Amino acid sequence: MPTFEEIVEKAKNFKNLPSKEEFLEFYGYYKQATVGDCNIEEPEDEEKKARYNAWKSKAGLTAEDAKAYYIEVYKKYAPQYE
Repeated sequence: MPTFEEIVEKAKNFKNLPSKEEFLEFYGYYKQATVGDCNIEEPEDEEKKARYNAWKSKAGLTAEDAKAYYIEVYKKYAPQYE
């Protein structure tokens, strides 16, 4: 089974871009897995706020759980974008 890091690289190389909602799903789990709970102030910019909210919504997940969820999200969307 590929590692989290390998899956991240595969997701970065999708042939087509995921929708905004799909991207935010990846983003929230990625930030939680690599940084932990959201540690920044809520931004004013709408796009940055969407990313902030995606990350903040994953608060409390362990890094290992966030990595596992990220891999599941990848499996869900990979057939559409590889």
